[in-house]
Amino acid sequence: MVQTKKIAVYVVVVFVLYTIITSPEKAADLVQIGFEGISTAAQGVGDFMTELVN
Repeated sequence: MVQTKKIAVYVVVVFVLYTIITSPEKAADLVQIGFEGISTAAQGVGDFMTELVN
């Protein structure tokens, strides 16, 4: 199981590096989309907690 996890991590790292090298603009767009999603989720959690306190 540990060997499978190492292989999976290696494959993901190689894919990410390949994407960054072959199309850096698209990779930047994907990172921006990811951070926007995280930001939106954090904002939603913050709004929810604020409503619970009120």
